[in-house]
Amino acid sequence: MCLQQPAVFCNMVFNWPVLHWNAKYLSELLDGKTIQFRMGTKEADTVPQFETKCSYVEATLEEFLAWTCGQPTCVSGPFSCYDPSKYWAYADYKYIARIFEDKREIFKDIMWSDFGFPGRNGKESTLWIGSAGANTPCHLDSYGCNLVLQIQGRKRWHLFPPGDTTFLYPTRIPYEESSIFSKVSVVNPDLKHFPKFRKAQAHVVTLDPGQVLFVPRHWWHYVESVDPITVSINSWIELAADHKARVEEAITRTLVCAVKSAENPSHVDVWLNPTEVEATSHEINLQYLNGAVSSYIRSQKVTVSEDGDPSTCDTEEVMSSCKRRKMQVNTNAEDCKSLTNEAGFTVVKAKKLQKIPFGVHLIPVLPQSQEVSSMGAGPVESDSGDHHSENGGGRFGKLCCTEKQSVMNTDCETLADQTASESTTDSSQMAISTNDLLDCLVNPQIISLVAGLLLERVGV
Repeated sequence: MCLQQPAVFCNMVFNWPVLHWNAKYLSELLDGKTIQFRMGTKEADTVPQFETKCSYVEATLEEFLAWTCGQPTCVSGPFSCYDPSKYWAYADYKYIARIFEDKREIFKDIMWSDFGFPGRNGKESTLWIGSAGANTPCHLDSYGCNLVLQIQGRKRWHLFPPGDTTFLYPTRIPYEESSIFSKVSVVNPDLKHFPKFRKAQAHVVTLDPGQVLFVPRHWWHYVESVDPITVSINSWIELAADHKARVEEAITRTLVCAVKSAENPSHVDVWLNPTEVEATSHEINLQYLNGAVSSYIRSQKVTVSEDGDPSTCDTEEVMSSCKRRKMQVNTNAEDCKSLTNEAGFTVVKAKKLQKIPFGVHLIPVLPQSQEVSSMGAGPVESDSGDHHSENGGGRFGKLCCTEKQSVMNTDCETLADQTASESTTDSSQMAISTNDLLDCLVNPQIISLVAGLLLERVGV
C-alpha cells in the first residue's frame, strides 16, 4: 500500500488454483449459463468507445469461444450479426459472487490473503473475459486501489498518474458512480481537439498470465486485450480516503441528475452508463449525500480516536463503505466490517515500510519515455509495443493513510485552458451544450472544492 506507482508482481500466485480458470474451464463451470457481452468495433477512432455506444448480447461462454474461432455454428447464434474480424466481445464487470453464487466453494481458488488482505478471495473479486481488441475506455476509479491478476492471454495497460487529470479532459458523461472517464482516445488521440494530451505521461505495460498488476488510487487506465482470448480477475481494495470520495461522488450524482433531467426530453442524449439502472430523484440523491457526509464525519472520529480501530464504526457506516458499483458483491455487514478492519490494518503497517523492495519479483511500471535495460532486474519496459514485463529486468501519491490528495493541479486556470482548447470552431458559431456545462460543474477539481466547503459547513 506504500507503492507510489503501478507495479507488477511476478511470482506471487504460482500456487493459486485460479490459474486454471481459462475460458474453456469457465465455460464448463458455468454449464450453459448465459452472461452479457459488450460488443464493440475494432476500427480505430479518435472518439472513445464508451459503453453507451456499444451493443450487447446474452450468450454462453461456449458460444463465445465458438465465435472467436469462426465456427459455422455461429451463423444463427447470438453473435451471428458480428464478424469477429471487425468486432470484439467483452464480458466485463462479472462479479464472481453473483455468477457463481451456487458454487461458492470455488471462491477459495483466489487468495488475495497472500497480498496481505486476510479473508479476501473470489467473493470480493470480479471476472473479465474478452476477445482481441476488447477494451475499457480510459477512466479513473473514484474509490480504492486495484489488484489485477492475468489468467489467460495478455492485456495491455495504458496508465496515467493523477497529476495528468487535466491533460486527459475528464468528463462525467456517460455517468456512472465511481468512474471518471476521459474524453480522449488515448491510443488514437485527436490532438486537434485535445492538445493538452501531449503532456500526459503514459505508463504502458503488457500483463502476462500469472502476473498481478497493482493500480494505485486515482491512476487513469485504458485496458485492451491483446490475444484472441483473455481472462483476468481483479479486486478493488478499500481505502480510508474513500469516505471523502463518497461525498464527492454524491455531490456529482446530485448535480448530473438535476441538470440532465431538466433537459428537453426530445434532445436528451444517452447519458447514463448501462451500469446505472436509472436517474435517481433529487430527494434520493440528497439522502445519499447526507448519508455520505455522516459516514465521513464518523470516519473522522474513528481516525482521531486513540486506538484508531475501524471496528468502532456502526453497521450503517460499514455498509455504506460497501455501497459502490464496482465493489458491491452482496456482502453482509460483518463481511464489510472485516474488510474495513483489514484495510485499517494495512494503513497502519504501511507507515513502517521505509523502502519498496523492487527487484525480479516486484517490478515498477515506468513512464513511456524512460529507457529500460534488457538485463537484470530493471523496471518494466513501458511502451506501446508488445513487450512483456519479465523481459525488462524490472491511481499512489502519498501513503494511503494520509488525506486524499487532489487529482488536479491547484491552478484554476487549467480548467479554463481546457475548455478553450476544445473549441475548434469560431466562437460565434459554437453553442455551449449541457454536457459542456457539466464538464465544468463536475470537474474533479471543482467537486473536490465543493466537498471541502460542504464538510466545513457541517463543522468537519
